[in-house]
Amino acid sequence: MTAPLHQRHRAVMPQWLALYYREPLELTHGEGRHVFDVQGRRYLDFFGGILTTMTAHALPEVTKAVTEQAGRILHTSTLYLDRHMVELAERIAALSGIPDARVFFTTSGTEANDTALLLATTYRRSNQILAMRNSYHGRSFSTVGITGNSAWSPTSLSPLQTLYLHGAVRSGGRYGRLSDQDFIQACVADLEDMLGQAHGNVAALIAEPVQGVGGFTAPPDGLYAAFRQVLDQHGILWISDEVQTGWGRTGDHFWGWQAHAENGPPDLLTFAKGIGNGMAVGGVVARAEVMNCLDANSISTFGGSPVTMAAGLANLTHLLEHDLQGNARRVGGLLTERLRAAAAPLAVVREVRGRGLMIGVELTGPEAAGQALELAREHGLLIGKGGRAGQVLRIAPPLSLTVAEAEEGAALLERTLRQVNGGEPA
Repeated sequence: MTAPLHQRHRAVMPQWLALYYREPLELTHGEGRHVFDVQGRRYLDFFGGILTTMTAHALPEVTKAVTEQAGRILHTSTLYLDRHMVELAERIAALSGIPDARVFFTTSGTEANDTALLLATTYRRSNQILAMRNSYHGRSFSTVGITGNSAWSPTSLSPLQTLYLHGAVRSGGRYGRLSDQDFIQACVADLEDMLGQAHGNVAALIAEPVQGVGGFTAPPDGLYAAFRQVLDQHGILWISDEVQTGWGRTGDHFWGWQAHAENGPPDLLTFAKGIGNGMAVGGVVARAEVMNCLDANSISTFGGSPVTMAAGLANLTHLLEHDLQGNARRVGGLLTERLRAAAAPLAVVREVRGRGLMIGVELTGPEAAGQALELAREHGLLIGKGGRAGQVLRIAPPLSLTVAEAEEGAALLERTLRQVNGGEPA
């Protein structure tokens, strides 16, 4: 047990369990928008445990809720009534925009999407799913089967037949040079063509309003509304994967689907990550007739546990009372402008994109992104990485980020990018 922790990790964990950095980082505690490693060094956290620490590290309201509930009872299961679960479900149902909504809690986004697929395929009596190219929906057998990013899809086996659509990547590709309106029209034509090739009923379209692992790419506003018009003609359900886009992170909207709301809300909405602020909470919202279509028993042992529900309720209350969506819009807009100005003269940066506090910086390749990840850490800034080839830096700090912290992080990232570009010494 005296060997270095990394060595012990490699000896007992799967080799495919990825770690960031050449010398992996052990984080011991956090406070606000900062985390600390085992040596006591402080880092500005611009990734939040993969968009999961949504409000702040060690948020007092959440810590208190977890501690008090843990002191009463840790676990009961969904076989018993739980007040926190009902109250959180009531609030999420009301916020979802889905009429006559029902909520089922899970322990992760993967499980939430898996449940949504079960509901949609059962309701429609079809195993055919429409998904977007470059997408990511989880690591279970079913969600890997609908993931359109080969870097995160380790097997071609699947219980589903998946048909992949154009539209989620606005820049580049066959439609990249079109205007937004023409882009949407071309993607709708692609959808109609794909449906013409499908055999029988298609169950659902599942789509991230802003692709997370895919590199924070997004279509023009209104694309999924245009898709919805076609889907409704065939009775096909729309599942909005809000695991990374929910709870106001995009600033302009509380849910990502609201940028595509012209033809109404989705039939199903999945969520996870930020609502628990680090606790394992996920779930599905669906209109009642879809949620209630299962004709066999189903429960959840750990979904909706007393402790995680108490945490989620406290976290959501804090987010709403402090208008963190508004903060994401204001501070995120400032941060995006700052990064675009810094990146403009740098050949290594292809694009800075995003909404609110969900910002992607696309570089010329995965080597540049890997170098930027390491250098940013050296400067005291933690960021993420994604994209089809791992060429995109993912910026997603807690939604309580201050203007001063945004300026500090932008300066650190500018210094990093200049070094990667070859214009500044290490």
